[in-house]
Amino acid sequence: MTSAPATEHPCRLPPTIVATNDHRRRPPPRLVQSSNCNVEGVMRGKCDLFVFNQPHLLPNPFLTKSTNRHSILRLQQQHQLNFSKPILFKSKFATVSAISTSSAMVKAIRVHEIGGPEVLKWEDIEIGEPNDGEIKVRNKAIGLNFIDIYFRKGVYKAAAVPFTPGMEAVGVVIAVGPGLTVRQVGDVAYAGNPMGAYAEEQILPADKVVPVPSSVDPIVAASVMLKGMTAQYLFRHSFKQQVELDRCCVKWANALGATVIGTVSTKEKAAQAEEDGCHHVIVTKQENFIERVTEIPSGQGVEVVYDSVGKDTFEGSLSCLKTRGYMVSFGQASGAPDPIPLSALASKSLFLTRPSLNHYTAKRDELLETAGEVFANIATGVLRVRFNHKYPLSQAAQAHSDLENRKTTGSVVLIPDGVDM
Repeated sequence: MTSAPATEHPCRLPPTIVATNDHRRRPPPRLVQSSNCNVEGVMRGKCDLFVFNQPHLLPNPFLTKSTNRHSILRLQQQHQLNFSKPILFKSKFATVSAISTSSAMVKAIRVHEIGGPEVLKWEDIEIGEPNDGEIKVRNKAIGLNFIDIYFRKGVYKAAAVPFTPGMEAVGVVIAVGPGLTVRQVGDVAYAGNPMGAYAEEQILPADKVVPVPSSVDPIVAASVMLKGMTAQYLFRHSFKQQVELDRCCVKWANALGATVIGTVSTKEKAAQAEEDGCHHVIVTKQENFIERVTEIPSGQGVEVVYDSVGKDTFEGSLSCLKTRGYMVSFGQASGAPDPIPLSALASKSLFLTRPSLNHYTAKRDELLETAGEVFANIATGVLRVRFNHKYPLSQAAQAHSDLENRKTTGSVVLIPDGVDM
């Protein structure tokens, strides 16, 4: 719920609160609150999620309890994926030019000035050929996330204008830069930086993409990569506890032995939250979420809050915390929170942090482990993705408008014009 620089968390999830004692010893049941009952809701701030959880790791058939390196090798064996550092591609072709495509113009969405959805322009661009350590990808599906709206409106500042928005996509490698060879050309996915996914083709650093298991549909991958990886780093690393959130994580939290309490704005959304696995649902227009959340853990408050709503819920989220609780702020869907004095934290010896996905996936091993856990939980059914809306990429302006006006439910995916998905 606090302001964030352009490199910060690319998703939007409202407040989540978790409980734990000293992490050096086994904590008692924990309470987690998140302002979104599903991955997509989390991205749009449509509902809050609270979890009272036993801190056990979900058994993961793709990851072992050993080091990151061995976990990655295990994941490779399960999916026969190439997770090298950086990712390398190999084929019978001896030179890059043999698999290179021409530098023809491609279509992309461009932003020449900040503003409403109308500033999203459908234009021809030339992206050229990949340089050292880069690959060219032809996109199949592009995830729409609330951070795209932040950049379009100027809440987060793009490095330059004009720019191509978009932080998440799945596509197929069509060319590689000097020094890279093709070992396996298949679907790859990326989430986070660099921005520029709203295009038919794009150039990406080879070490920032991950192979997509053949069992995962490209639309599913484009729907969940950014949201799922955000949930993974928030709950595995931002605060040392083992819970997940949002709808992608309601079932995940259930699998961890959690009691999930969701907050939503309407009765219709409450029914969906219950279907997704929430044990308790609070309709915020009818109940005070602070009072209800405080009541659930016997009036003691919770130990952690994950908040991406910002201005409208920041102070309330702080109020839900127990003494020595943690506030994890990673978005500002309702605007930047008002400044607070340090004394506001001192009243209960609270902790406040503003994490960024990029800082938790900066190393190749970290990226692979994070993406690997997301794919693993898709394979086991722990992560379920609802992609209820597909728009042609050329209609990105309409997709932005519908998302901002809460006309969408579930994930929203943009499909390059002419691609049959």
